[in-house]
Amino acid sequence: MTSKKWLIKEKPNALSIEQLASALNVNYIVAEMLIHRGINTYEAARKFFRPDASDLHDPFLMQDMQAAVNRLDKAIANHEKVLVYGDYDVDGTTSVTMVYDYLLHKNMSVAYYIPDRYQEGYGVSEKGIRYAKENNFTLIITLDCGIKAMEQCDLAKSLNIDVIVCDHHQPSEELPDAIVLNPKRKDCQYPYKELSGCGVGFKLLEALTISKNWDLDLLHSYLDLLAISIGADIVPITGENRTLCALGLHQLNTQPRESIQKMLQLANRPFPLTITDVVFTIAPRINAAGRMGDAKEAVKLLLSIQKEEVAELAKQIHEANEQRKGIDDDMTKEALTMLNLEDTNKVTTVVFHPKWHKGVIGIVASRLIEHIYRPTIVFTASEDGQLLTGSARSIKGIDIHEVLEACRSLIIQFGGHYYAAGLTIRKEDLDKFCILFDQEVKNRLQEETLIPEQLLEREIDFSEIFTISDAKGELPKLKRILDQFEPHGPGNRKPVFLTTNVYLTSFRILKEKHLKLVCEQPDCHVQIDAIVFNRPDLIPLVESGQPVSLVYTLESNEWKGRKSLQLNIKDMRGVLEVVV
Repeated sequence: MTSKKWLIKEKPNALSIEQLASALNVNYIVAEMLIHRGINTYEAARKFFRPDASDLHDPFLMQDMQAAVNRLDKAIANHEKVLVYGDYDVDGTTSVTMVYDYLLHKNMSVAYYIPDRYQEGYGVSEKGIRYAKENNFTLIITLDCGIKAMEQCDLAKSLNIDVIVCDHHQPSEELPDAIVLNPKRKDCQYPYKELSGCGVGFKLLEALTISKNWDLDLLHSYLDLLAISIGADIVPITGENRTLCALGLHQLNTQPRESIQKMLQLANRPFPLTITDVVFTIAPRINAAGRMGDAKEAVKLLLSIQKEEVAELAKQIHEANEQRKGIDDDMTKEALTMLNLEDTNKVTTVVFHPKWHKGVIGIVASRLIEHIYRPTIVFTASEDGQLLTGSARSIKGIDIHEVLEACRSLIIQFGGHYYAAGLTIRKEDLDKFCILFDQEVKNRLQEETLIPEQLLEREIDFSEIFTISDAKGELPKLKRILDQFEPHGPGNRKPVFLTTNVYLTSFRILKEKHLKLVCEQPDCHVQIDAIVFNRPDLIPLVESGQPVSLVYTLESNEWKGRKSLQLNIKDMRGVLEVVV
């Protein structure tokens, strides 16, 4: 387990805390946490705690939106065939499901296409364009891909096929010869830049709905898919994304699709759902379809309303996810044995095996960073062995997309975000690429970049968690307010607290790696239950009996219909070890 540096967020101005606490009638701890999230006024707090569809931005503020709506109007008027083309990951498949189904409900002649991960690779393929031509489609809408599809859009144009690109990945200086919707365009004035690919598709449908004066209720029924895309693609859950995600989670919990209910049943996961359930239960299953087979199966599942078909498709995808987990574990173990931990000059990890499963290399790259905290690429080979496909993951302070841009002389193609990207190189260039990649990362390293951080909201005592008005045996008011900070994600992480001088009055070791604890502080007159998952390295410290410092989140533990507070401990140190 890599040791993390504990960092407490800078305390806001005392007057600002006092004014916000007074305006909202909350305590100073809550006010401080809101200011940390950019919430400084009553109105901003209203939008944060009570997100509403009226808070969404005008879709026509997005560059090219009017042109996109005009082109769809033309397709509707002329009864053109429209092909909805999406990526094979969760963001892509939810986007395709949403746009296809919505346009189908509007009686358009529409079909969908998702490229084969293994035969076509990521993004818009020549095969997909030629499929559109062969089947008389005159308009393609790309979702979660297309921003770098210059050649493919040129091909489409030569075949008299128009393209509307809906993407959220970082654009190059050159844009495709198409109608391009992407809030990250330099010339785009859209106020929120961090939409998911599904989010951009949603804004297109929203603009079309407004222009046609259609009822928005049908469109809003797809917000559940949008929430899944936001959670799965790990985009910031701030601003408009937070509004969309909160509304989508409400949809998931109050009117869940048959497919979602079945997936959760197979996973033994009850309602209500949080964004954590989306990320760790729903998203991996949808992703498994494209990782282990055909992503179109995920779209079929999300679209289906027939119980028998849903049951069969959900079962297949569940089994694919179980298979994926086994392959993921085996590949991670194999990759870890390859790493040369003695090479202290390297600041990156690059591993390659010709037989590794292409659909799992991204997961393995993330797993490796958990073990060795540095930018990581996992490569596997194409069928002919001449090309290597890689999945890259990064760490705070290193923009992996920017690094790959600097290495593009040795890259055939690439695309992605700050923290995640995909790329293709020639096998004979692997050694040269490893050297260049490592050097470009070194060029961007700042002091302590390679030390992982645990960001803490603030230090508190147990007495600050409970108040005099809190009923014994019930969740404290602070926890109930913190529940309203959901949904959590980048930009709005679940609050993590630090408490020092804690004594562990009892403990149990579960399955040789988990710890069940009872904690108390001198003079606080309260004992709190706690749980530590997968940290057998902490057992000696717990058994020592010395006072400790805890880093934790506040959770609810339900037993026999009653909820109580439980600390979910993320890290623990002896009081003399603490460095903040």
